[in-house]
Amino acid sequence: MIEKQLQLYFIMGSVNTRASNPLDVLESALRGGVTCFQLREKGPGALVGDEKRAFAEACQTLCHHHNVPFIVNDDVDLAIAINADGVHVGQDDEMAAAVRERIGKDKILGVSVHNESEMLAAIEVGANYVGMGPVYATASKADAKPVSGTAFIQKMSSLYPTIPIVGIGGITVANFEPVLEAGASGVSIISAIASAIYPYTAARRFKIAISKEVFSS
Repeated sequence: MIEKQLQLYFIMGSVNTRASNPLDVLESALRGGVTCFQLREKGPGALVGDEKRAFAEACQTLCHHHNVPFIVNDDVDLAIAINADGVHVGQDDEMAAAVRERIGKDKILGVSVHNESEMLAAIEVGANYVGMGPVYATASKADAKPVSGTAFIQKMSSLYPTIPIVGIGGITVANFEPVLEAGASGVSIISAIASAIYPYTAARRFKIAISKEVFSS
C-alpha cells in the first residue's frame, strides 16, 4: 500500500511556488494525480506560528479530500497537534527513533538517508520509507548534499528490498525513469510541479508517465 502512495510524492512549502495562493497549486497537483504530499515549510519567508499551522491544516484538508497522505517535514510538534498522517525527518532534524516514539507506530515515518549506516538506522527505528538524493542537481534546497545519482538507490534497494525508497532532487518527467529502474518505489517532486505554470498539467504528465513505467516493469 505504502509503495503505491509513494509513486508521485509532491513536496512544497508556501515559498516554493510562484502562485499568489500556494493552496491553489496543491489542489491542482492533487487533481493531477500526486499520491502523497509533504509540507516542507522552510527557508526565507516561510510561515511560522499560527500562520504555519493554519496553512498546514488547509493543506491537510485538501489532501484528505483527495485521499492522499499528508506528511509534515521536521516539525513533529505540528504533526502531532494536527494529527498529520506522518512525519519526514532528515539527519539534521530530531532523531528518527525519538520521532517514532512520539508519533506512534501507526503513523508514517520517512527518513532521509545518504549512506548505508543511516539506511540501517532508519530500518531499525521502523521507518516506513527512506528518501535518497539529490539524484540530480537541484536548486530547491539550499542545504542539499552533493549529487548522488541512482547508484546508491540501486545498491540499497538490492540489499534492503523490504523498505521503500523515494528518489529526490532535480527530478523531471524527462529523467525520472532511471530512478524507478534503480529500484525506487517513487519520486519526490518539488519545483517541477510547484514552479510549473500549470501545476495540474505537470502533475498529470508525471502520473501518466509513471503509470506507464510501473506497468511496463
